[in-house]
Amino acid sequence: MQSKFFDVPGPALITPNRIGDHRGYFVEAFKADWFRENVEDVTFVQDNQSMSAQVGTIRGLHYQSAPFGQGKLVRVLKGAIFDVTVDIRKDSPTFGQWIGANLTAEGGEQLWVPDGFAHGFCILEPNTEVFYKVTNPYSREHDKGVAFDDPEIGIEWPIDLAEAVLSDKDKVQPKLADLNGGIEI
Repeated sequence: MQSKFFDVPGPALITPNRIGDHRGYFVEAFKADWFRENVEDVTFVQDNQSMSAQVGTIRGLHYQSAPFGQGKLVRVLKGAIFDVTVDIRKDSPTFGQWIGANLTAEGGEQLWVPDGFAHGFCILEPNTEVFYKVTNPYSREHDKGVAFDDPEIGIEWPIDLAEAVLSDKDKVQPKLADLNGGIEI
């Protein structure tokens, strides 16, 4: 496995090695010891999967507040996404900064989104399936979000935002400024 870190400390792009032949390929998608030694010392407690049928669907930006903050390890099983994470940690020198990466089923890339970051993605191919491991179970009470189109964040989504397909929840998320300087982790 290879890892790449960003200017915003915390997130990492992980690319597992693929071994292929005439039958297809084999990949070790996750190794707990390697992850703890090379990325972050966390324990994953739940796996989630979503399917989005329509190109231009945006899911996010989501996070969970303490004490149910979640780290997420995101990968694509089918299709492709533009995956985004935004630093929302209180007193972080990179508060409000975002990073984005294309994740594809073909490439096998994974994005590590630590606790203290909002997360979202845009569907780039029809019927895309996204799989992610999380470090805390879902908690409706702690489920929060930030507006995907907040100009203060300035995410450069790869679609015309007027045509974005959103859930009712994601249409009304608060702005980054409403976090009053960030969240405690």
